[in-house]
Amino acid sequence: MKDQITNIFKQVDYFCKEFDSHITQMKIEALGSGKKRRRRSSLMFDSEIITIMIGFHLGVHKTFKHYYKEIVCGYWKDLFPKTLSYNRFIELQQRSFVVFALFLKERGLGKCTGISFMDNTTLKVCRNQRIHNHKVFKGLAERGKSSMGWFYGFKLHLVCNQKGELLSFYLTKGNVDDRNPKHIKKMTEQLFGKLFADKGYLSKALWEMLFADDIQLFTKLRKNMKNHIMTMEDKILLRKRAIIETINDELKNHCQVEHTRHRSINNFMMNILAGLTAYCFFPKKPSLNLKKMNDGQLFLNFA
Repeated sequence: MKDQITNIFKQVDYFCKEFDSHITQMKIEALGSGKKRRRRSSLMFDSEIITIMIGFHLGVHKTFKHYYKEIVCGYWKDLFPKTLSYNRFIELQQRSFVVFALFLKERGLGKCTGISFMDNTTLKVCRNQRIHNHKVFKGLAERGKSSMGWFYGFKLHLVCNQKGELLSFYLTKGNVDDRNPKHIKKMTEQLFGKLFADKGYLSKALWEMLFADDIQLFTKLRKNMKNHIMTMEDKILLRKRAIIETINDELKNHCQVEHTRHRSINNFMMNILAGLTAYCFFPKKPSLNLKKMNDGQLFLNFA
């Protein structure tokens, strides 16, 4: 685990140094224009804070407090010699939000291969019995309905390729329609080729919008709809859409992007960023092996 954390720190630290160099240049230009900005320095660098947060989502701990006090301040004392108190660390982690988000976008996300899968998963912030007493996300979270029933919280929309690499993500309120053209447009800006999704994305207007951007949307049909011609390759790929369901399961059960212990909106956003980034560092992701058989059909199986 230490070797993995060291490797992650090297990548994050290199990116943070590049980011700081650009910020320094911007500060020099701001001083030339007469504007003064002040940011109090900390004992821990942004790269250390980001690495610690990624390490939590790669481990097996269920609470960040126990992980920070026992592992970071104990077993990893040689890796992080200038650790802060737990309360101070929680206060400072939100300061690295911008560089954290940029690192995930530039270094964590994969590239489109022409075959993509799209889906969303619910992020509950409390149990349904406590909706009226919930205060942390009051005015932000909304009630929504999924295949598992009603919930109160948000939706995390994801797009991945056949290698299991995340291509894009989008966070919306729980009552936002999956076919909302606003967030679909942003999520598919860098995509091309074929996009496979479930029945929740079935929409003629959405299909036409994506087709205009050279993206062909494939979804299963409802029982009362007429069948349309599809190649055997596309039919098999549509059946293998379970790859993104597996990614959702790993994000929620392993990376802990969903839990009901949040006490601030900032920590909620940092938790999602850390969980998504930690998944990008998984040594083995759910993927599909594409092989052409002798009869010309496509053969896929989970790696």
